[in-house]
Amino acid sequence: MEKKQIICDTDVMIDFLDPYRARHTSTDEILEHISRDNIILSAITIMELIEGAGNKEHLLNIRKRLRDYSVAFMNHEITESAIDLLLQYHLSHGLELADSIIAATCLYSDLELFTYNTKDYKFIEGLKLYKYNANLK
Repeated sequence: MEKKQIICDTDVMIDFLDPYRARHTSTDEILEHISRDNIILSAITIMELIEGAGNKEHLLNIRKRLRDYSVAFMNHEITESAIDLLLQYHLSHGLELADSIIAATCLYSDLELFTYNTKDYKFIEGLKLYKYNANLK
């Protein structure tokens, strides 16, 4: 199993939590290869997943499945960095609020970001994107 820690984007966790998603199997294999102990979720990812719950049962399932993951909470430095990222990239590249917080969390933590939505982040200077291998078998 891989030893380095990464931060998972919300899209990855949506795929992981939904067995009906097309990428679910490979997402599950990639995350299991990394090991839960090395996967960190931004607080905004947790909030986005909660916001996406369709009912109480879905919400309870999300809470149950996420309790084993570490959470990177926002602090002063992450907040300032997210604001700077929005100022720099919102108009020019369409950077959105949640993505700016996730990117700022990665930059602050010096961790790679595992995302399928690389277009949302590839323009951010200094942000390292996790290179996953979807063919782990």
